[in-house]
Amino acid sequence: MRGLLALALAAALLIGCGSDQDAYCDAVADHQEELSETLGAGHPDALLRALDVLRDLTDEAPSDIADEWQQVVGSIEGLRHALDDAGVDASTYDPAKPPPGLTKAQQRAIADAAGRVGSAETVQALQELDQQARDVCHTPLTL
Repeated sequence: MRGLLALALAAALLIGCGSDQDAYCDAVADHQEELSETLGAGHPDALLRALDVLRDLTDEAPSDIADEWQQVVGSIEGLRHALDDAGVDASTYDPAKPPPGLTKAQQRAIADAAGRVGSAETVQALQELDQQARDVCHTPLTL
């Protein structure tokens, strides 16, 4: 009886994981073209423009890749907050020529946040997410 109960519980867990994985893979496929277009357009604020799509993928992600998605989205959100707090337009901001009135502290906050987006930890998380999408969903995050 115990063996049967354990088998039923294991099957339920596998089915639950499969449906979570299926929903995530569907989201990857659904957002692939939009994400490709947004990131491939060459805008300096492309990651910020893709934030809603990335958040949606984070919401759909199974628990085994939640930390990687949080690393990626959290770092981009940090940059968004730093730019918003400074009242800076991400599409025109040039750290070499900051707008008048931008304090050194605001410049530092933006630079620190941008550094987290480009950090080895965030880049590695993004690479792992793309590899996972390719391996499990058979779909890369971008075209």
